[in-house]
Amino acid sequence: MNRKAEGPASGLALYTPEQRKRRDQSVWTLVQGLLAPLQFLVFVISAVLVVRYLWTGAGYEIATQSVLAKTALLYLIMITGAIWEKVVFGQYLFAPAFFWEDVFSFGVIALHTLYLWAVFSGSVGPVGQMWIALAAYATYVVNAGQFIWKLRMARLQSDAQMGAAA
Repeated sequence: MNRKAEGPASGLALYTPEQRKRRDQSVWTLVQGLLAPLQFLVFVISAVLVVRYLWTGAGYEIATQSVLAKTALLYLIMITGAIWEKVVFGQYLFAPAFFWEDVFSFGVIALHTLYLWAVFSGSVGPVGQMWIALAAYATYVVNAGQFIWKLRMARLQSDAQMGAAA
């Protein structure tokens, strides 16, 4: 039975034993584990550069390059994350265990894509571009928090199962 996952507090399992086994054996778990902190590091650097530009007016080019790098990593982690969900849950996106995280991810992607449009179309000036980037970053922080919370729930579930087996 594939129940919607909410974690140990709700009594519903985040992963079935079969899904946990697929998760633990998948190379895509390692890929996600490497890309997520890399994306976060690029985000922190980029956020500093964007705020610096908005504060001082200096460094537009490096701020823009940093947002483009962050956006490329976001697309990469979304694609590899969809593959991970397919391997673990049998569907590319919106698996019950990560439904709301995936929904919010599309908002994050939409704002990053709006930033790309603003830069490459020239329809929005530099200051407006940086404000779009900050809006995209704010949604990214919320989304990252969703995934961190879900990882914590998985850890608690695993600990509870190990304690029950002992």
